[in-house]
Amino acid sequence: PGATNLLTAAALAHVNRLPVLLLPGDVFVSRAPDPVLQQLEDGTDGSVSVNDAFKPLSRYFDRIVYPEQLLTALPRAIAALTDPAACGPVTLSLPQDVQTMAYDYPADFFKPRVVRFRAVPPVEQDLEEAAALLQAAKQPLIVAGGGVLYGQAGAALQAFAERHGIPVAETQAGKSSLPWDHPLQLGAIGVTGSPAANALAADADVVLAVGTRLQDFTTGSNSLFAQAQLLSLNVNSFDALKRRGLGVQADATLGLQGLSRLLGSWSSDGQWLERAQQAAHAWRDTVASITGKREVAGLPYDGEVIGAVQRSSLDSTTRDIVVCAAGTLPAELHKLWRTSTPGGYHMEYGYSCMGYEIAGGLGVKMAKPEAEVIVMVGDGSYL
Repeated sequence: PGATNLLTAAALAHVNRLPVLLLPGDVFVSRAPDPVLQQLEDGTDGSVSVNDAFKPLSRYFDRIVYPEQLLTALPRAIAALTDPAACGPVTLSLPQDVQTMAYDYPADFFKPRVVRFRAVPPVEQDLEEAAALLQAAKQPLIVAGGGVLYGQAGAALQAFAERHGIPVAETQAGKSSLPWDHPLQLGAIGVTGSPAANALAADADVVLAVGTRLQDFTTGSNSLFAQAQLLSLNVNSFDALKRRGLGVQADATLGLQGLSRLLGSWSSDGQWLERAQQAAHAWRDTVASITGKREVAGLPYDGEVIGAVQRSSLDSTTRDIVVCAAGTLPAELHKLWRTSTPGGYHMEYGYSCMGYEIAGGLGVKMAKPEAEVIVMVGDGSYL
């Protein structure tokens, strides 16, 4: 099963837009030994192997049947892995006999090359349409998705929200885009969301979705803010055009800055802003009440455990990173975990892969050795 053990990882990386290079072995091109151990035989197509299952799970796939193919395939793989819109898993399938072949590669093929990540600028006409839509709004809401974090756009998001008086709600992937105690922070949105965020989403007239796939847990299966006009800012056109909304394909920072330039001094309705700030404050009080309990009868509730963990460190909101993936715990963490640091919340809820958090926690610690990494194993993973 060697190669097929990677399929779940490939699907997880594809859904979450993570750059992962997969190099599974494949059956002999020569068919000299046929079949070999673990080879899948198809009576109608002799070219099929189990590695074909990677094709729908990969942003780029190639089967290397000659060594010199790598001169073309590897640069394409790197391009896919580092593309802001097409980023995801890449599979280069390596047949067993091809792995033994020698080839005189040109020396310059091995020279290190600098890969520059591109920040896609918005089209001015798209910004003008988006600005016109927002200027006609009185009760706008920002939904911050994982693209805010991927694009390192937290500062731009905060500046935009403050200048134009727009409250912010966060998806699972977007949580930590705005500090937990910011006056415009409504908290989690969607099926696992806070009453503050969901109540305002239900009354919003325009929703500015920044860097989000708008999956069902965020939108309540398209029922939560169905009444609102949708404006999507996304580096990926596939996501920017969802739900027949107005799309702006651009880097999150450049898009927000360009939109703010056109909006000028425009701000949301004063009563809407006041309502949002009151709701945000009330929700923070509720979170403090739930997580602040120290004496409980019987087994503690998830929220009480979350509170105890965060009380164990005075700088938890600025230094801790929580990692989780599956079960009911992600719902409580989405609402109750407090962080002021982008990336302080690491939830694999795109594919919600049971067991991810154990290996994922090790990866987070390798990437952020200075942080305190806390892995919480959800009930699904535990079982």
